[in-house]
Amino acid sequence: MSSILTNSSAMNALATLKDVNRGLNQTQDRVSTGLKVASGKDNAAYFAVSETMKGDSGMFKAINEGMTATKNSVATARLGAETVSDIAQQIVERVAFAQTEGVDRKDVQLEIDALVKNMGTAIEQATFNGDNLVDGTKTGAGNEVTVTNGVKRGATFSTTSFVFEGVNLVDIETQFKAIKVYTEDVNGDPEAVQPDVAAALTAAEGQLAASITAATSLGITENALEGQMEFIDALTDTLDSGVSSMVDADMEEEAARLQAYQVQQQLATQSLSIANQAPQNILSLFR
Repeated sequence: MSSILTNSSAMNALATLKDVNRGLNQTQDRVSTGLKVASGKDNAAYFAVSETMKGDSGMFKAINEGMTATKNSVATARLGAETVSDIAQQIVERVAFAQTEGVDRKDVQLEIDALVKNMGTAIEQATFNGDNLVDGTKTGAGNEVTVTNGVKRGATFSTTSFVFEGVNLVDIETQFKAIKVYTEDVNGDPEAVQPDVAAALTAAEGQLAASITAATSLGITENALEGQMEFIDALTDTLDSGVSSMVDADMEEEAARLQAYQVQQQLATQSLSIANQAPQNILSLFR
């Protein structure tokens, strides 16, 4: 039965065209934004998980930037400790040279004093952004350095941290100042009792070992920080890839779907046009 009041064919064609236009608009949005899940409306579960992962990724990146400053402080301190260790080795060599009879120990002592002064300068300059990890202020209980190195999610959300101590090169410098292979009285004359050069060598060797230990300790700390930073870099890459796989649009697939919808839109439009002409055909029955 044909009716001029109700055009079922046109209604069906219009519904089809609306569905095609809806799909076309959605595909165009995906192509323009690059996202298949842009909001909770698209996929609530994926959107919630991806937003959490994005948050974690952002936090890890910020933490990594914060750790960079700490690592630079440790690297600067390690360089200072290694410089002190090198100077300590030179002092030990000068003290060992002074063991030989006939050596001008006054000149040797002048060399040692100059080296100790250089050691003090290295300790003072081994700072990064005002942070000195070699002057002994960051050693002992309660004075440790704590750096946030990550976050963790479980029953509760919390941060993780890495704790380490600085070193005390000032004490090593003080001990080297006390090492003498030559002394003078107030008038500049050699004192009657000469220093025990053998004991001086033993003391110098002990402080050399202490400086090596300090440099090694800072090297271990720096390596630990670098390792954690490399892990965070890899972790954020993994999180970003995970988010991408959940919310990013497959552009090849969307391009193919866009072309298909465009063809369907043209066909649906033609179908609606044909359906709208049906009532006109009824007029021919009354001619």
